[in-house]
Amino acid sequence: MSLSVRPQRRVLVAKINRSQSFAGVNSPADRPFRNLSPFTPTVSRKTGSRVSRMFSMSHKSPPPKVPQPNRLDEVYEALKKGLTAYLEVHQLELEKLSTQIRESKRNSRLGFLYDLDKQVKSIERFLRRLEFHASKIDELYEAYCIQRRLRDGAHNMVKAYSTGSPGSREARESLAEASKGYKEYTENMCLLENELESQLGEFHIRMKGLAGFARLCAGDQYEIFMKYGRQRWKLRGRIEVNSKQVWDSEEMVFLPLVTEFLSIKVTELKSLANHVVVGNVSCETKDLFAALPQVVAVDINDLGTLKLSLEVTWNPFDKDDQPSAASTVNKASTVNKRFSTYNQSPPDTPSLREQAFYVSVHQAGLLRRHGQW
Repeated sequence: MSLSVRPQRRVLVAKINRSQSFAGVNSPADRPFRNLSPFTPTVSRKTGSRVSRMFSMSHKSPPPKVPQPNRLDEVYEALKKGLTAYLEVHQLELEKLSTQIRESKRNSRLGFLYDLDKQVKSIERFLRRLEFHASKIDELYEAYCIQRRLRDGAHNMVKAYSTGSPGSREARESLAEASKGYKEYTENMCLLENELESQLGEFHIRMKGLAGFARLCAGDQYEIFMKYGRQRWKLRGRIEVNSKQVWDSEEMVFLPLVTEFLSIKVTELKSLANHVVVGNVSCETKDLFAALPQVVAVDINDLGTLKLSLEVTWNPFDKDDQPSAASTVNKASTVNKRFSTYNQSPPDTPSLREQAFYVSVHQAGLLRRHGQW
């Protein structure tokens, strides 16, 4: 599976292909992308790491004037697949942690079991929240489909009354009523489309670097400009010795949109007034609704000799829920590290605090046995 690229006015055919490092996603029909390691250097930071955010308005964009039902159907199907994958990933993680608790309940330390139990409860809360979020999206889409059917019916009535002879008063009144209903249903569809768009979460995009066989040389400077609706991201980079790249910005958060596409423009900065546009492509974003981070490669020019490597992570919730969304699967590595740390010593060897607890319990049992309790 690959991300399709929409050509702009200048017909530029380009594609976005997931890197082979993201295993298990590419279908046999996709064109395999070469491994980026030989000519994609690591991106070194010029300034402190900081995630920038670009939002068109406070939280929501203004509702559209004309609904796009066909496009909304495509985005809804991709969104449902992403939410299903998210649920499956966290359900597998929950089962894995539950198995660890059952296997280590007798011989592990109390602190480790407490951490595992906290992790399980956190994932359970996140799963319930994710299921509620999916049901809310289903309700919005169902209401949208109802308004669409009503709008189609009103459109057919308007068409029927318009083609007939509008001589009678009843026919004119019916035409006015049908036109009023068509306008009302259209406005309702636009509002529901805007509300559904606000439930799409966030795209966290991380700059990985440019890749080009003999295209990149030491001393070259590039400017990358990304446009996604009213959201903008401009960053500049320089190719240094040993194929290292330095960029003034590395991360950006975009709010997903229903009808807009991600536009990427790459310009080579040769001198003060001499800039060469390497490529300008428009990319499809509905395939970015995935549970795990994806490494994608964008063909910037027609020949594909210059590629832009990005890492995209989708968060199904908005910016206020980012900590809760990131505190589920990502904590699994921490738990595994703690598990390996605790297993370095015999698991049935109690700590000093546990020994003191066992001694106090034993003394209380002796006092109770002799009637002195």
